[in-house]
Amino acid sequence: MNIKKQSISILTVGMTLATAWAIRGQFGHEQGAAWAGAIGALALVLVSNRKDWYAKMPIIALASAIGWGAGGMISYGVVVGYGRADNFINVYYGLSMLFVIGALFGLLGGGLVGLVLDSTKKNKVSWGALVSEMVAGGLLTYFFLIEQIGFKMTPPRSEAWAFILGAGLAMLLHMARTNRNSAIRVAIFSALGGGFGFGFGNFLHVTGNVFEVPFNMWNVMEYCIGFFGGIGMAYGVFSSNWPVDELAKPKNWVNRVSLFVILVFIPLIVYRESLAYEHLLKRLGEIQNIEQVALTSTVFAAVILLAVAIILLWKLKDNNFKKKDVALFFFTYFSSYTLMSYVVTGLFAGKLGLNHHLYVLNIVLIYFLTENNSMKEIQKTTTELTTKKWFIYLISILIFLAILAMVAVSFNAELHGRHNRFEFG
Repeated sequence: MNIKKQSISILTVGMTLATAWAIRGQFGHEQGAAWAGAIGALALVLVSNRKDWYAKMPIIALASAIGWGAGGMISYGVVVGYGRADNFINVYYGLSMLFVIGALFGLLGGGLVGLVLDSTKKNKVSWGALVSEMVAGGLLTYFFLIEQIGFKMTPPRSEAWAFILGAGLAMLLHMARTNRNSAIRVAIFSALGGGFGFGFGNFLHVTGNVFEVPFNMWNVMEYCIGFFGGIGMAYGVFSSNWPVDELAKPKNWVNRVSLFVILVFIPLIVYRESLAYEHLLKRLGEIQNIEQVALTSTVFAAVILLAVAIILLWKLKDNNFKKKDVALFFFTYFSSYTLMSYVVTGLFAGKLGLNHHLYVLNIVLIYFLTENNSMKEIQKTTTELTTKKWFIYLISILIFLAILAMVAVSFNAELHGRHNRFEFG
């Protein structure tokens, strides 16, 4: 793959996860992040031109959904408020902790995707051992950091970030022990991208609020973590060396269970938590004919989600996936997520936000990028772990965030919704 086409592929994945993550803002929590993560992975498979990856498309999407979705348990609303403070210490603390939170999203999301790509018939990932180690690592880290030391990032909110941190570190140790360097590369680059995107996105969010930009700046922040996290994940994948496993296909039941989770279970949880009648009554607020609008919206959402699940489960039943199958899965799943975002924010009440139209524009652009970017074999790949470079990237990001914090402090004095983690005077 030449540099230009590789760059377009990386950009495509970045735009995809960015758009899906911005849509995720309408739903929140683990289920919203899981749907977005699956969409990002499908884009990665679509532009890869790897037939062996097409064969395990559902597993790759599920791994991404689990990895990116797990971070959804992290509470960060108060941390965003720290970035709106009027002093450098609290603002920098907010931006740097958002870097940590974004990095944890990317670490698990990219790491699990990398493990699936690296798992072959001759060198399978021991998923049972991995999950056990991650759970144990999460529990031990949470107990040590939160219960014993008392290091709390977001009091009085949940400190679930510590569990995700421990799980991520355990995953890295498992990768290192089993010599899965390519998967480590994806995890690290995804973490750096997601962390930078969240910290930088919060700065843009604050700046937009200060200057009263007439746009959903929270969505801009969400777009940033998805964009840079997606770029990091895609770069980690396309710059790493992967085994070719074209002859070995996942067992039918494995792909079918993965499809069921992606197409039925995740949308069902999103529906229950955000699109059910009672939730829509509260969400849509005081509008004319609220009961009728809520009923129409919830029935419409149920019909669309059911139709998408039936159509895709039927179309993908043969377990012999080609690029056209990946494209069908990707764009149908992506479009239905976007449509649910329209519904939950008041489509049938006539509420059509500009940010939603931009989601559609992004999907159109992504379609043309995938159609006009004929991928070829990647020539330059590596399994080298450039830890010194990663450390330099980390320090550079933290210095950059410090500069942004100083800039933000200069105009945050009158900003509402700020919080102080540390009090002075």
